[in-house]
Amino acid sequence: MTPTGSMELQYANQFSVDYYDGGYSLITIGDTDQFLLVPEGKDTPEGLDSDITVLQQPIANIYVAASSAMDLFCGLDSLDAVRMTSTALADWSLPEIQQAMENEDILYVGKYNTPDYETVISENCSMAIESTMIYHNPETQEQLESLGIPVMVERSSYESHPLGRMEWIKLYGLLLGKTEEAVDYFDQKVTQLDDILTGSSTGKTVAFFYISSNGYANVRKPGDYISKMIELAGGSYVLSADDLNVDENALSTMNMQMEAFYAAAKDADYLIYNSTIDGELQTIDQLLDKSALLADFKAVKEGNVWCTEKNMFQQTTGAADMITDLHTIVTGEASGSDQLTFLHRLH
Repeated sequence: MTPTGSMELQYANQFSVDYYDGGYSLITIGDTDQFLLVPEGKDTPEGLDSDITVLQQPIANIYVAASSAMDLFCGLDSLDAVRMTSTALADWSLPEIQQAMENEDILYVGKYNTPDYETVISENCSMAIESTMIYHNPETQEQLESLGIPVMVERSSYESHPLGRMEWIKLYGLLLGKTEEAVDYFDQKVTQLDDILTGSSTGKTVAFFYISSNGYANVRKPGDYISKMIELAGGSYVLSADDLNVDENALSTMNMQMEAFYAAAKDADYLIYNSTIDGELQTIDQLLDKSALLADFKAVKEGNVWCTEKNMFQQTTGAADMITDLHTIVTGEASGSDQLTFLHRLH
């Protein structure tokens, strides 16, 4: 096999693709996992390294256990390539997925670590796409592979740049024979940020958090993709590593005592409440029910408090729109607009 080039990537660094003559593609995920994508009608090359997994096109009836990947299939208008998911209907907030499941075009086959193997086999599954959660249950991956189902563990959550997550659409486009469509989609999204990414910082500070059931402020760590979105939008994430005494683990969030959060974030220009865990808020009073301390925050007094929409984290293709929303807020342009794509103001 003779190399002919590589996939051009602007932000993603958790996967790479090398092209070979005959239409073959070698996919590398992380530092170790490799897949050879074999074009329809072509044979697997002889002498292939034993630790390279073969993916034979056409790829159909995919089992998508990584929920963050599903929206990228929506972006490619390729939900018809997905047959199964490990996320129940009630836990989806994306209308296209909900409709597909109600129509039984996409089937729920159980949690990612205990899938219904019989259904997966009977649906002629071409491959399974798992999140890194599967590393906690390696026996599940081993069982799928023993049944002849290739398993790809996607690492988009490890991307350091917010747009790197969205760039994984190019990988799924490659798998489905829609590389050109994927590149066009990604480029269109990135182009809408041209003016924002080249602009200067507003100096406005932003806190992104929610109040846990036991009264802690759950916040994003500095360098997390949410805090990077704030910075790309022209804002400044209000919490520093010194404020947090950041614990060394793979989690992107951590808990703070409310008194410590008060000291670090009370003068933030904007507060954004993360609705993922306990649902959306609509009013300042609902926020203060979480913690009366918040009444003394500058952003609360000035009415600069926003809440995320429930679909924000499942809509991977929405990174550019979220950065645009944040830019609209930190530049003050949202003063006459209560509803953005992923955020709404609390009254």
